[in-house]
Amino acid sequence: MNELPTELNIITLNCWGLLHLSAYRAERLTAIGRELAAADPPPHIIALQECWTQEDYRSIRRETRFVLPFGKFYHSGVFGGGLAILSRWPIEESTMYRYPLNGRPTAFFRGDWFVGKGVACARIRFGPGDRDIVEVFNTHTHAIYEHPPDKTDSYAVQRLAQSWEMAKLVRGAAERGHLAIALGDFNDVPLSLSYRMLTAHAPIRDAWRVLNPDSSLGSAVHELERARRRPVPSAQFNLAENGVTSNSTYNTWAWPKSDQRALRSGKRPMIIPPDTPDPRGKRIDYIFFSPQVSTGWVVKDVRVGMLARHPELGCSLSDHFSVEATLLLHTSNSAVHTSSPSRPPSPPSPNSPKRPGSTHSHLAVEDPAQNESDGQSHAAASLLALEHGTYLQSPTGSEYRVGSRLDLRQSYDAQLRDSARSIPTRRGEGLPCTTYDEVLSQIHAYVARERSQRRWRFLHFFAWVVVVVACYIAVWFVPYQGIAFAFLVLSSLGFLAGAMDGLMALLFFGSEIRALKEFEWEIMNAKATANLKCGIRGGWDGETIYEIPFLD
Repeated sequence: MNELPTELNIITLNCWGLLHLSAYRAERLTAIGRELAAADPPPHIIALQECWTQEDYRSIRRETRFVLPFGKFYHSGVFGGGLAILSRWPIEESTMYRYPLNGRPTAFFRGDWFVGKGVACARIRFGPGDRDIVEVFNTHTHAIYEHPPDKTDSYAVQRLAQSWEMAKLVRGAAERGHLAIALGDFNDVPLSLSYRMLTAHAPIRDAWRVLNPDSSLGSAVHELERARRRPVPSAQFNLAENGVTSNSTYNTWAWPKSDQRALRSGKRPMIIPPDTPDPRGKRIDYIFFSPQVSTGWVVKDVRVGMLARHPELGCSLSDHFSVEATLLLHTSNSAVHTSSPSRPPSPPSPNSPKRPGSTHSHLAVEDPAQNESDGQSHAAASLLALEHGTYLQSPTGSEYRVGSRLDLRQSYDAQLRDSARSIPTRRGEGLPCTTYDEVLSQIHAYVARERSQRRWRFLHFFAWVVVVVACYIAVWFVPYQGIAFAFLVLSSLGFLAGAMDGLMALLFFGSEIRALKEFEWEIMNAKATANLKCGIRGGWDGETIYEIPFLD
């Protein structure tokens, strides 16, 4: 740590490493490790999701050990949470925080409850100062299995609660004056309710939307995106401007099964034209960061990565692409007169190592030889990408993507000013008051559903108690041994199923309803604070929000 970094290169990737279920799992994850080790610019922090087995984790660690010598595989649930963090610097502390609400054991074929999803937390020190720390929060939230409007998404409350828990963790890190990075597969589109819950209750920004504020709000068939009346984007545009990481036309695992079989047999062409329509591509993988104010982190670059295919198999390395961001430590030229819960980094002590670059801005000095080398590398990478059908043109314009060095400095200043305006200084400041009512209505509907489920499962258990007792009595009066034996076997199997339902009603549904009550209380408490902001006089006694009418 002789020289403190002024840039952080961050990658998040869902590896799709389901044991016995993901095709070519071992081959793909080994190739993922090689791609991560060869990434340009070299990564400082990598967050992995769906890396379920330690064998796959060790395979990736072997490939990346010289670039990222430190790492942690997180254990959770029955089968593991599938989360891992790799780092260039030592991990001082780590915690696996399990979500209180995370699926249902009755949906055993989905597995979310059994893997114990949560947040993999790591405190990484990159310098000797008290605030030379980055706190990383890696997560993979509950998947969407029922897609509206055809079906009601019964897991929406689960993802809302998970975003709420993530927001509390991230805000705590930012209030300690540390750089907080929340990243992973959030299984929801930009500006969804869970997305807004996270960004309103934690002082963070979405790295992609900082540079691409007009990017899509979902796939072209999603209701939020249809409301914008935009044309169906091309595969190239989706990668470059919309940051699509899932269901991309470029990803071979999003192809129909017939095309995947043709690819394996060599009959399917490898090249996808850049103008191919991509109606189902969406962005559900994110990198959020706490920008701070006058001296803080800004987004220098953000991109979709891991586009290469397996050299022998010809398939994509995962069913997701990665999100890769470069954060730059920048000092604003003008003072920002806005308070923030995230304090700027500690001033360096006389004995602390100095950061390279200007005293006014932590921008690295450009080296012409390095620029020439970078240009050659970029040209080679472009040719390789073109060969594999994933060539990208430059993304469309944005107010932060500018050319000259002066423009860069001004754009970074603008990012810090926007952060000062948009980052909430109090919890929930960015949410309208009516949003809390929407969340509460979803909680109440889900609680009613779970209570109904618990009631029916208790009834199922007691019904089988009656049936098994009746069958045990009936065998004394049945003249045929075969029929008596059938009564005993069938009633015992039925009672076993009823007993399982009874245990779930007693243990799981009770604990889930209590967790929902905790979540409801916290939302009610946040709503009471929001009511004051909205000018509604009232109070909160810990049980009920009451309003006091204005008197003339």
